[in-house]
This record gives sequence, C-alpha cells and structure tokens, in this order.
Amino acid sequence: MSPGALFSINFMHAWYKRWRRRRYLRDNLVSVIDFSQALGRVPACHGMDDTAQNRLRRLVTLFLYEKVFDPAGHARVEPQDRLLIAVNACLPILNLGIDAYDGWATVIVYPDEFLVDYEEEDEAGVVHSGRDLRTGEAWVRGPLVISLKDVHAQSDCEGYNVVIHECAHQLDMRTSAPDGLPPLHRGMSVTDWTDAFTQAYEDLHARIARDEETPLDAYAAESPAECFAVFSEYFFEAPHRLRAVYPAVYDQLVQFYRQDPAARLE
Repeated sequence: MSPGALFSINFMHAWYKRWRRRRYLRDNLVSVIDFSQALGRVPACHGMDDTAQNRLRRLVTLFLYEKVFDPAGHARVEPQDRLLIAVNACLPILNLGIDAYDGWATVIVYPDEFLVDYEEEDEAGVVHSGRDLRTGEAWVRGPLVISLKDVHAQSDCEGYNVVIHECAHQLDMRTSAPDGLPPLHRGMSVTDWTDAFTQAYEDLHARIARDEETPLDAYAAESPAECFAVFSEYFFEAPHRLRAVYPAVYDQLVQFYRQDPAARLE
C-alpha cells in the first residue's frame, strides 16, 4: 500500500472516530445528578471549576461508552461503581483527551484483592515466579484490573488511588513496556524528567537502606514504573505532600498531566 493511501485510510479512520464520539456525546452525556454524586466521592476532584467539570463529564461519558466492564470473582459492579471508576480514570487525562487511553478496552473488576501468577526478571537477570495478592494490575494493551473494595477505599489526602495508579501504568505503556518514562509532550525534556525521578527514587532507596520512614509510600521504590505510578497517585490525591517532598517531580508531572492539583485544591 502506498504511503498516500495509508495516510488517507488513517485520516478517514480518525475522522470517523471523532464524528462517532461527537454524535454519541450529543445525546448520551452522563446526567448532571449522577455525575455530581460521583464527583463528590472523589476528593481529588474538589476545587475543579465548571469548565474542567464539563470536560471531565464528557470524558467520563466516552470512557463508559468505549470501555467494557467485566466483573470477575462474583463481583457486582453497579452503575454507580462504573461511574466512580470512570471519574477516577478520566481525572489523569482531563487535559490529555480520551485518545490517551486508546489501545485497551476492558476494565476487569474484582470484589476485593485477587491472586496473580507472576514471572519477573530482576536486575541481575534472574527470573522469579510465584503468586501475589494484588489490588490492581495493568497489562500492555489492557486490560485494566482493579479491586472494587479498593476503589471505594480512596480517602482525602492519603495519596492512595488504585484506579489512578493503574491508569498511570497504562499511560506509561503507550509506546513500550512500563519503565517510568511515558511518552512526553513536545517541549518536555527527557533529561529533566529522568533527573527528577532518579533523584527521588534514589532518595527513597537511601531512606529504606537507613531503615528510615519514607515520606511517601515505599512501594514507589519497587521499580521506576511503580515510582511513576505511586507519584501519580500523590500528584492527584495529596499534591501538597508530593510538592513539598519532591518539587522537581511535581513540576514534571504538572507538565505531563497538564494540570496543577495543588493550585486547584488551595
């Protein structure tokens, strides 16, 4: 196929996708009442102005339209649960757009923590396998797997949000395996990003080695990918804590997510 023909096909596909979304949004926006109730259950959305709320409502509508919710382990996923998950999932892409979640389509919901068989290679090249109890998991090109109990467990200013954590992994995996370096926007510096996250990551490891309490969840020290995901949770859930401890990381996330949650919550 010639480059010109391929370009035409891609252009038509993108045009049709935009047209289909506009058409759906015209008649199927999530109701104001339902959306407001869900918004009230997400502390990270507090302080959001009307313009941002309207944008989030449109994203949530599209998320519910394009993603399939698949209950597992006898989970009962009520409409209000799907809406709550969608609000949490769309907060990180508020200024990125729904296309940021292209490439995966399924949200698997367990009632509680779930067992996962894993096989991982450490830095020395040794492969470890076993079973692990998890609250969430993200796979390359999906699905997103979450515990409903943990979705309901989010609370104000604690830096814990399983949906945001796993969605951060999905953003990280847009072009490669998760490595803590998602595709950056034009104008962002890979060097600045790497320096900020490396210094924070090494600081966490140094504190752990000294048997000190870490200022943020020590799980961020598991790997660069987990560092990005955990810091993304704090960025939205407890932005003032992240900014106070690792200001350079906070600045990079402001540029990446194109939001400033600390300013919104002040």
